[in-house]
Amino acid sequence: MALPYKQDLEKYKEINEDEILDTLSAEELKQLETALEEMDPENALLPAGMRQKDQTDKKATGTLDRERLLNYLEKEALEYTDREDVVPFTGEKKGKVFVPKQKPIEASQEEVTTLDPELEEALSSATDTELCDLAAILGVHTLVTSTQTYDGTSSKEGYNNVIKGEKMNPVFDEPPNPTNVDETLQRIKNNDSSLTEVNLNNIKNVPIPTLKDFAKAMERNTHVKKFSLAATRSNDPIAVAFSEMLRENKTLRSLNLESNFITGVGVQSLVDALRDNDTLTEIKIDNQRQQLGTTVEMAIAKMLEDNNTIVKFGYHFTQQGPRSRAAAAITKNNDLVRRRRVEGDL
Repeated sequence: MALPYKQDLEKYKEINEDEILDTLSAEELKQLETALEEMDPENALLPAGMRQKDQTDKKATGTLDRERLLNYLEKEALEYTDREDVVPFTGEKKGKVFVPKQKPIEASQEEVTTLDPELEEALSSATDTELCDLAAILGVHTLVTSTQTYDGTSSKEGYNNVIKGEKMNPVFDEPPNPTNVDETLQRIKNNDSSLTEVNLNNIKNVPIPTLKDFAKAMERNTHVKKFSLAATRSNDPIAVAFSEMLRENKTLRSLNLESNFITGVGVQSLVDALRDNDTLTEIKIDNQRQQLGTTVEMAIAKMLEDNNTIVKFGYHFTQQGPRSRAAAAITKNNDLVRRRRVEGDL
């Protein structure tokens, strides 16, 4: 079924454009050519004002005058006549005025129990055991303290128990790390024999070059046995520096790099260095900012199988295969340590 406007266009199908062009004069053809050059309504790349011929006859008003425009709009608004109301407004109120219902307020009076001064003093100084015994005598068998509830010594009445709260002890924040970074670095460089443990945990303002200096100084140190660098915002360059240190240092026994920004690249460098290290017994690299990946976890498991000295490895594996292999390797190393200890005692 053809639409009405399509039926009106049927008469233009049989028009011969060549015959129409032949009947046009030279002046009309020139005018047609000029019109075709100036407009291109199907060209979407042109602005809307350039797709057709400008047919505006009004002269340009010049630059924008804001005050003049505002005055003109205000004048037009004042001169505009409002639409007349069908029903004129008289101000008459119809219907009843709404009055919300008010509920009667019941005066609730709390019952105040007054005890003898001697009884009041006795109850205030009574212990939890004495209060429970008194409750049992009075028939209130569900009166228990919070300590009894957590210990499992209370009755099995569920949520019907009457719990007596205990005073909570305040929990204070941990004090900041008191380690002097510059002094500790100098002592490591001087190979101080009294310095056997370095703790830089939670010191977040240590510059990256300073941490690299720590790794460089540890290469020649022969007294430090435990080095902790947890939560110091260390990244891959720090891990690479400490991996180079592990290839040179033969005294360090424990290294902690937990809670940092080390990725799989930095951990891979540590794993490669631990293949040649036979003195380190404990290393912690867990809780990094991103997961290490299956490839790195497989490399860690392979390293633990080849290493015979690491007995503690702080990392939570995400894959079952590397986790099982690492657990078996750690168990094997602990058995070797126990066997050496037993043979040494004999």
